[in-house]
Amino acid sequence: MENPKKGKIIVLSAPSGSGKSTIIGELMKKSDLKLGFSISATSRKPRGEEKHGKEYFFMTEAEFKDSVEKGKFVEWEEVYAGVCYGTLVSEVERITGAGNNLIMDVDVKGGINIKNRYGKEVLTIFIMPPSKEILEQRLRNRGTDTEETIGKRLQKSEYEMSFADKFDIVVINDDLGKAVKEVETQIRSFINQ
Repeated sequence: MENPKKGKIIVLSAPSGSGKSTIIGELMKKSDLKLGFSISATSRKPRGEEKHGKEYFFMTEAEFKDSVEKGKFVEWEEVYAGVCYGTLVSEVERITGAGNNLIMDVDVKGGINIKNRYGKEVLTIFIMPPSKEILEQRLRNRGTDTEETIGKRLQKSEYEMSFADKFDIVVINDDLGKAVKEVETQIRSFINQ
């Protein structure tokens, strides 16, 4: 039996509140795109009903750092002191090796690192909010964050937006339907090359 054609990698990055997760959710419904979503690894403890290998691959901090040293991550970051998140090379290989296209939701540095590692096999897309004011309004409308958290997210968003020009494509999400369509068009063009 012949091996399937290896899938490609699509990276989406954006500040919190830009609509990235919603866009990915819409794209995942389009079965002809053959999108697979990687399960991230983390050194934090499971929350609630989270299961190892479903929501995350849970590791101790020591296991995580050992895996970093052994080159088992495509990208990783220590988000808070002692709490790391990353994408395992084995997850990338599992999805693309089966002929599926991997869609990844990672931070800006992770997106750049993945592009540097896989080159032309990766399409990087940055989802830009229409303005800082609209981003702030979206974060407030969620009703899930404290004022302190919203402030931190807005501060971080400026830093994240400074990386937009390092991505292959920037999509401004001022209209969700249009943004989904534009991202879908770019992905279709990329996977059909």
